[in-house]
Amino acid sequence: MSTTVTPVTPGTIDLSGTTQVSMLQLSRVELRKALDTRAGRWFAIAIVGLVLLVEVIYAVTAPDNAKDYGDFLGIAGFVLGYFMPILIIMLVTSEASQRNGLVTFTLEPRRARALVAKLAAGLLLAAGVMVLAAAVAVVGTLLGSLTGGSPVWSVDANLLFNGFVLANVVGVFIGFAIGTLLMNTPAAIVAYFAYSLILPIAVGILSALSSAFEKVAPWIEFNTAQVPLFTGDYTPSGEEWAQIATAGVIWMVIPLVLGTMRLLRIEFK
Repeated sequence: MSTTVTPVTPGTIDLSGTTQVSMLQLSRVELRKALDTRAGRWFAIAIVGLVLLVEVIYAVTAPDNAKDYGDFLGIAGFVLGYFMPILIIMLVTSEASQRNGLVTFTLEPRRARALVAKLAAGLLLAAGVMVLAAAVAVVGTLLGSLTGGSPVWSVDANLLFNGFVLANVVGVFIGFAIGTLLMNTPAAIVAYFAYSLILPIAVGILSALSSAFEKVAPWIEFNTAQVPLFTGDYTPSGEEWAQIATAGVIWMVIPLVLGTMRLLRIEFK
């Protein structure tokens, strides 16, 4: 007795009528992923807590004539500028460090859209933390008034935009660039601290030893180029904006392009 086996022709699934997931939905998912982990959630809380701690210390120790809201907002921006990029690094590198890449890029195989959603989520997350930090600066100003200050509540527009908003947006892109370039959380965090702490010290030493290098440093080192955003009248001159743009291309744009190319091609396991 023989049995006839009928070959089965593999079928095809028609996805042409499937509704495309919107960028808004993708961004919401990425934002949720950033805060759903204990590390991401508690680090965001720790950043705001650190801002509050520094504000309290400043309110108690600062001279009475330096307790305006602009002073406390500048401090909040300074603290965020150091730690915000780490939060963005954790958001980007989660695809490799926590092995989310297979799920993410299976549900959304067009990696460019997922990458844009991550950047949008990072900017939204940074905006939320900046709003909280600005509110904490209000608390710091109130504490300053209780400790002898007579605060001025108006804020210089250049401080608000250049020293607070723009500086932290740049930090988001720096963290995003480092994260996509290395795709490993510990390595990316170490690289970021080397960039933000060790590199400026080395540049400062070299600038002190060589006047020629001191003139070149703002054109090739991004931290040095950004100093006019945080000091003086917070209004860089034309040459200083050119230095920011040039150094930004070297330390932010090129790594971001290379990191994006790597993320679009990397094989997740």
